[in-house]
Amino acid sequence: MAYIYGDIMKIDTTGASEATAKQDKLTVKGVEASKKLAEHDLARVEKYKSMITKVGKAKKIDPAVIAAIMSRESRAGAALKNGWDTTGNGFGLMQVDKNYHIPAGAWNSEQHVTQATEILIGFIKEIKVNFPQWTQERWFKGGIAAYNKGVKRVSSYENIDAKTTGLDYSNDVVARAQWFRNKGY
Repeated sequence: MAYIYGDIMKIDTTGASEATAKQDKLTVKGVEASKKLAEHDLARVEKYKSMITKVGKAKKIDPAVIAAIMSRESRAGAALKNGWDTTGNGFGLMQVDKNYHIPAGAWNSEQHVTQATEILIGFIKEIKVNFPQWTQERWFKGGIAAYNKGVKRVSSYENIDAKTTGLDYSNDVVARAQWFRNKGY
């Protein structure tokens, strides 16, 4: 299957920050921490694997990235209460922000995952317009960073996560996605 937004395995990544790694009381950081965090979420992510794969194929985007965002955003549902985050703004497995979007479907539905994936794709396309000189993989990573904090917060590739949660969002998601890809996503 050709994914039109880039190959997640070709994207450079530094992985999770120390702050993100501390969620699971990890003593490591970086790619190793991202892999451990993804591994801790695997059983929950597996419940949604067929839906993740279906949406990924339909939208021509790597399902491993969908799995990774689910893992990062909601710990594949474990961090949610009645489908919402602790602030009451983020909805669903992939945390669609009600301040910017009208959440679609149930928190764990295909409709929700499709909406969130379409939001991600929209960000990738906006990053491509803002940074036409970047490569496809850089647009992909930039779109992942924008998914967290918006397109305007992505000012350069070198500082891609300077304004993201944990200062590591796209690097952590990319590392988790690479791990999920190796698990058959």
